[in-house]
Amino acid sequence: MKFTHTPVLFRETIESLNVRPDGLYIDGTAGGGGHSRGIAEKLTTGRLLAIDQDPDAVRAAAERLKDFPGVTVHRGNFSDMRQAAEANGMPQVDGILLDLGVSSYQFDNPERGFSYHHDAPLDMRMSREGISAKDLVNTLSERELAEIIFRYGEDRNARSIARGIVRAREKAPVETTLQLAEIVKGSVPARVRREAGHPARKTFQALRIQVNGELDRLSEGLDAAFSLLRPGGRLAVITFQSLEDRTVKKRMADWCTGCTCPPDFPVCVCGKKPRAELLFRKGVSPSEAEVKENPRSRSARLRVCVKL
Repeated sequence: MKFTHTPVLFRETIESLNVRPDGLYIDGTAGGGGHSRGIAEKLTTGRLLAIDQDPDAVRAAAERLKDFPGVTVHRGNFSDMRQAAEANGMPQVDGILLDLGVSSYQFDNPERGFSYHHDAPLDMRMSREGISAKDLVNTLSERELAEIIFRYGEDRNARSIARGIVRAREKAPVETTLQLAEIVKGSVPARVRREAGHPARKTFQALRIQVNGELDRLSEGLDAAFSLLRPGGRLAVITFQSLEDRTVKKRMADWCTGCTCPPDFPVCVCGKKPRAELLFRKGVSPSEAEVKENPRSRSARLRVCVKL
């Protein structure tokens, strides 16, 4: 299957990075190379480091960006971007992009095991390495499964879903996406099954986040990105679900916060100064036209900060 992915908030993201022709940039989640190409097209003597942990994405990005001599495609997780940047002679950069979540290719390619719409091996590994979702559902305790589904899926029915998974695997291992989807469907109340959207959506999200350590990598990646920015450099992050967005929003707010002394102090004694400022106070959401053209963009939110 050809690696295809429609870059979300493309124009808004490229414009917010304020790409300089001679600047240095990092796309920490290159995917199929859509946003990367948008950056590369604005460069003359500048350089771009395009990173992705998915080997399929790396091959696709390398092909799409092959005509841009200033672009280097690197396989790795964006949380390790500092090491990758320094290895490529980029100790400081002018802009960094993180487009979080799962690509259209990963969702639509059944063999990757991300989707409950196709019957496929229960995988969900973005890097195609390490522990899979199948390993988790067949080895973790009921309590551990419930905690993951509640924490990362924010599903109130986490306990009953975990109980249903454990009961099902006592009869036979849970090995495919549709197996798991049916188990979840049969484990939630009838009123939940009548609601819009598949009842397994939150469980799949939770397992995917756990398999890939997404929130830990996000926290590490945000710190690495901010440390790489030179003054005036911009960090643009596109999120697709509330856990990601809260993490990004809080971290950027911390960078933008100055003095924290009580208001009745006559002078500042904490010495804390803001290290960044927000480009958009509430972030940017897709236009109605974009959502109509690409429904998967509906939940996207772009947040950008400028390092002081």
